Amino acid sequence: MKRKDVEVYEDILKSNVAAAAEVRRRFREQGVLVVNLLSSPGAGKTTLLERLIDRLPPPARLAVIEGDIETERDAERIRAKGVPAWQIQTGGACHLEAKMIGRLLGELPSDLDFLFIENVGNLVCPAAFDLGESLRVVLLSVPEGDDKPKKYPKAFLTAQALVLSKADLVGLLPFDPERARGEALEINPSLAVFRVSALTGEGLDDLVAYLHLARAGLAAEDGRHA
Repeated sequence: MKRKDVEVYEDILKSNVAAAAEVRRRFREQGVLVVNLLSSPGAGKTTLLERLIDRLPPPARLAVIEGDIETERDAERIRAKGVPAWQIQTGGACHLEAKMIGRLLGELPSDLDFLFIENVGNLVCPAAFDLGESLRVVLLSVPEGDDKPKKYPKAFLTAQALVLSKADLVGLLPFDPERARGEALEINPSLAVFRVSALTGEGLDDLVAYLHLARAGLAAEDGRHA
């Protein structure tokens, strides 16, 4: 029985790889930087998106895909900021898959600069599933503790950037930012690390600059391959 379970899981992953490749191809053709946000529940992904929307005003063109087990609450918050948002309700699944993103391709605007995908709150399952993103960003919030990178290494190993969120709580809770940063960099030395507070604005400008550079790099890479 265990062998059968493993084979089924491998088939799911192979199918997801193919779907992710097609999603990535489509978005790259359109010049869209796709950012996959991973974190535990409550780490502040939606609030971070709200603040990024404020700092990526027009002419930047944004859209958001929200992943949750139930409700449209997060999508409603994004729409209230004037940004189009699509909610995927997984009905119990602990992660998004590329085929879920693929089903929305015909509905998304074709002139986007940035597409943010807020994955289901979970540091385990989402790390295994490529969504066709250009950039994977993992959030670790101060209330979670500074020991999470080595406990959930794949989320940090597969990301390009780490956001230490709710940084305004440093000093109020037993969280050592340097320990968290150091553990994450031991797992993935190439991680770009940002200390961010959506409440005070700390670190947000640096993160926005990083996103702009990532999109510029994507455009430059496409130009070289044209």
